[in-house]
Amino acid sequence: MTTSEKLMDASQKLAKLSERAKEAEDHASAARNQAKADVEKSADEARARAEAHAEELQRSATATGAHISASWNDMQKSWGNHMAQVRQSIDDKKGQRDARRAEARADDAEADALFAIDYAYATVEEAEYAVLDAISARMEAEDRAMAT
Repeated sequence: MTTSEKLMDASQKLAKLSERAKEAEDHASAARNQAKADVEKSADEARARAEAHAEELQRSATATGAHISASWNDMQKSWGNHMAQVRQSIDDKKGQRDARRAEARADDAEADALFAIDYAYATVEEAEYAVLDAISARMEAEDRAMAT
């Protein structure tokens, strides 16, 4: 894949990210009008997709480790560990049945969801910067190649 193809791929991935964010928004909006069992099923399916994507990302990072900066590789590992802890916490809290604990679990889940959205937003901004920086770096390399 040539560099221009890589940058085109980055643009397409940003478009796909936008589409996926819209799907998530639509799912969250629709969930408000669904039965609890349906929402739980949707949540389980979303979790399975997220775990599968995280595993795919880990395999990809491992396979292309030489092409990913150490800081991005460390961040990906840190995020994976964090998400494993969050999922374990969710699983542990699901077993709690009294009303007070259920309310606390709901509060924690809402706070986690809002933070995840804020984190995703920041990640999109970082992705935009990374793509623009890659384009700038490629332009610089091409300018220097022409100058020699």
